[in-house]
Amino acid sequence: MAAELEKRAKEAFFEDDFELALDFYSQALELDPKNADLYADRAQANIKLKNFTEAVADANRAIELDPSLSKAYLRKGTACIKLEEYQTAKAALEAGSSLALGDSRFIQLIKECEEQMTEEIRNLPEVMYEAPPSAITPSNNVGPTHDMSYQSTIVDPSKLKYRHDFYNTSTELVLNIFAKGIPAECVNVVFGEQILSISINIPGEEAYHFQPRLFGMIIPEKCKYQVLSSKIEIRLVKAEAIRWTSLEFSKEKSLPQKINSSPGIDDYKSCPSGFAAVTSQRPSYPSSKSKVDWEKLEAQVKKEEKEETLDGDAALNKLFRDIYRDADEDMRRAMIKSFVESNGTVLSTNWKDVGSKKVEGSPPDGMELKKWEH
Repeated sequence: MAAELEKRAKEAFFEDDFELALDFYSQALELDPKNADLYADRAQANIKLKNFTEAVADANRAIELDPSLSKAYLRKGTACIKLEEYQTAKAALEAGSSLALGDSRFIQLIKECEEQMTEEIRNLPEVMYEAPPSAITPSNNVGPTHDMSYQSTIVDPSKLKYRHDFYNTSTELVLNIFAKGIPAECVNVVFGEQILSISINIPGEEAYHFQPRLFGMIIPEKCKYQVLSSKIEIRLVKAEAIRWTSLEFSKEKSLPQKINSSPGIDDYKSCPSGFAAVTSQRPSYPSSKSKVDWEKLEAQVKKEEKEETLDGDAALNKLFRDIYRDADEDMRRAMIKSFVESNGTVLSTNWKDVGSKKVEGSPPDGMELKKWEH
């Protein structure tokens, strides 16, 4: 039933009836809510209808379900450009470009983002603030504290006046508050060691306050922010080079992981920057009272995974993951390129064979390969 609805959605899309296509995609997703392709295609319908915020949400969901789906990054980048969120768009497009090598659409859109970002900085007043001395809280702690006596302000994101987004690098987290045309003097940002306080007070309007307790520790004196025409860009310098799995701290969230420089297929995440690579190393914090033996736990998990008996698609997916994990850089590039270009019908580990040509699809006997162009 979901496949039939998807077919109708595509037909409606090709006939430029984007409202009907959107409706069919939504019905199909109700029946198949974990189909990344459906989310990516509905994002395209939303883009055609100028529902750019909805398109970003659909693209993010598609990336979460299938981090190797290049068209999801393309749709996210396209929608973010329309929202004038060029930095977020560029990060998503760069992630997608690494999955769809040679696709000129990514190259053109990345260039557009860079031009717009340069133009924004050149033509509009930019105010940059360093963290004021009063915002720095002295402490002898090295790592993030887990003292639950501090109660962070929990705010429902749907009730915030301005939308926000963030992405990680190895040394910092960049948070964007998408508020257009805000006078610099109306913005106040205070940095603490694990607290961020943002206030926007415009005369005659309801004040905006966002005060999250951060996922990890930062270095307040190195943090800074910029007030631009379309957003407030806040750069948080991390106290330790770890990947944050969220912006805000929660005792239920998984521990952060050390960042590695060689991403794999399973390391691509749906944060606004596209992806980050992680290793199995666990950070240790002097202030933590945890007695968990992570090395012993990791060995136990690996043993269980090795002894686990799988069948069908699960066994095949595990085989692919194992091959990718043990492959060198050329083998990984070959796997990604062959899989993407062949629409999932060819998986090659020979870069010399696939690196200089387009990999054609090879459907199973009795089936026909059909590529839908949007």
